[in-house]
Amino acid sequence: MKPTRQQLVNLLIGKSILETLFVGTLAVVVWANAFPPTFHGWGEVVNSQAIAGWAVNNASPWERVEVQLFIDGKLHDSQVAQLSRPDIVRAGWAKDEWHGYNFAIAGLAPGLHEARVYALHQTGARMTLQLLGDPIPFVVDHR
Repeated sequence: MKPTRQQLVNLLIGKSILETLFVGTLAVVVWANAFPPTFHGWGEVVNSQAIAGWAVNNASPWERVEVQLFIDGKLHDSQVAQLSRPDIVRAGWAKDEWHGYNFAIAGLAPGLHEARVYALHQTGARMTLQLLGDPIPFVVDHR
């Protein structure tokens, strides 16, 4: 039996749907591997002298996370989040308290600035950054 024109159209539509599902699934898997949703954290300005906060990798809760501070879009400093933060254990964000960080922000020009703290994630030879919390606006006073 020779397929009818309508059967061929239905077959092509079905094939297109399957291809779309495959490509969508592949995109989600690649995105989840490149930007794992397991990093959580928060930062804030402390006495106009530092950006302090915490970073946790829920996929590996005992691991210490490397964090990088960017101020006004430029890398300012990098460190491993390993300072004591017992408040995050009480809040249920971590299994131990050693996930804190503290970046000094001295030497900046007076005015409005924006800080962003990123978790550095390495998968094989590839490194990616994931923003922790929200951007942190702060003002450096004229002194």
